[in-house]
Amino acid sequence: MNETQLKDILYKVNIREIHGSTNMMVNSICLDSRQLGSGSVFIARKGTAVDAHRFIPSAIENGARVIVCENLPHELLDEITYICVDDSELALGIMASNFYQNPSKNIILCGVTGTNGKTTIVSLLHQMFTELGYAAGLISTVGNKINKRNVEATHTTPDAIQINSLLKEMADAGCTYCFMEVSSHAIDQKRIAGLKFAGGIFTNITHEHLDYHGEFSEYLKVKKTFFDLLPATAFALSNADDKNGKHMLQNTRADKHTYGLKSVCDFRGKLMENLLDGLMLNIDGQEIWCKLIGEFNAYNLMAVYGTAMMLKQDRGRILTLLSKLDTAEGRFEHFRTEGGITAIVDYAHTPDALQNVLRTINTIRTGNEQLITVVGAGGDRDRSKRPLMGNIVGQLSDRLILTSDNPRSEDPEEIINEMKAGVKRIDYKKLLVITNRKEAISAACALAKKGDIILLAGKGHEKYQEIKGVRHPFDDKKLLEEILIKTT
Repeated sequence: MNETQLKDILYKVNIREIHGSTNMMVNSICLDSRQLGSGSVFIARKGTAVDAHRFIPSAIENGARVIVCENLPHELLDEITYICVDDSELALGIMASNFYQNPSKNIILCGVTGTNGKTTIVSLLHQMFTELGYAAGLISTVGNKINKRNVEATHTTPDAIQINSLLKEMADAGCTYCFMEVSSHAIDQKRIAGLKFAGGIFTNITHEHLDYHGEFSEYLKVKKTFFDLLPATAFALSNADDKNGKHMLQNTRADKHTYGLKSVCDFRGKLMENLLDGLMLNIDGQEIWCKLIGEFNAYNLMAVYGTAMMLKQDRGRILTLLSKLDTAEGRFEHFRTEGGITAIVDYAHTPDALQNVLRTINTIRTGNEQLITVVGAGGDRDRSKRPLMGNIVGQLSDRLILTSDNPRSEDPEEIINEMKAGVKRIDYKKLLVITNRKEAISAACALAKKGDIILLAGKGHEKYQEIKGVRHPFDDKKLLEEILIKTT
């Protein structure tokens, strides 16, 4: 059990008032009043949905000795220490780092942010640095890793307590590096407060998470905050071909560098060949064949190359390893059946990501085959993107099957109708609506003939379908493989 002096974990926290003693040992920091034990610190956050200040009495009943909050309770108990702060989320990040002995200072931590590409880039970097002989950690949507050991992921970026606990495990296990996805939610909710980043990488920014951020300008501002807060000792690597790439670097103190395929930049690549079994990249005059597919993956590979160069790795080894890297789970994973049908599973769930994937397929296909796309949209998320997704898939596919994704608390048929509203009438002849996702996948497989391509988009690596608050087992790739084996 980790025990730390309360006064030590409050180091650098902006405190308004203290009631009680800070000269005591604490053994845990908790956000959930139900998970507390004797000697715990309970941090009450206002939150986006629930204000945790209402749970302070139950936290005390469950053993909390210290309460950190923005608003003090009306009644203060003599045996409890109350710490009143300006911002509970910011305090949580700093306190979690202090509690776990600031592990990000003992590891080279690189964060990747942007709308698309985060998972692929951190996964590729983890693969590469493992192959380079380093012990490395990974914090990502598809899973966390300490060296080669898998640790289950619950969010794109875990809360500050989970992050620091993971980083402490990584440092204790001898990891030199950690590559981490940094979502806009994590930045805005200060889950990364208190962490020391050695580098930040920007992929791109498109229409996403506006259900949370409200306006695109706010989403952009939040992403930029990550780079604004990087220390002067860090590097900032940005996509020069994204129209907001330079904006990300404007106020950062970090060492600024860029990568791209089209613009003048520090790490420049050129896509020479783009086929269904890989791509050819020219990087600074050196041609390499990579197993990944599509222009968007060429950008991901250039981000990996630039990051590895910024981390002072040998260029020759980097180029050799780039050609060996495999895609992240659920990111343009593809296979071909004995009957000659190509199946692709991808996490694309935004208009831009769908457009990238579909354009990639259309660029490298012969044109004599059908492209059959199965796609839905998540419930309780940005509704404005649904008709855009329907429009894009309708234009860029030969057959379109609209289905359920993770409807969550919404009616899946209403979500589908909002997607259908974006499909042009001229594309209605391509359209099928099958609400049940398993039946929709079966229909795509039944329609497919030798040479055709099936794109199953939206869920990628996920192993569940969330309906009315319940997660039901559901694996797109596994189901698609099983049905195709039976039908071809």
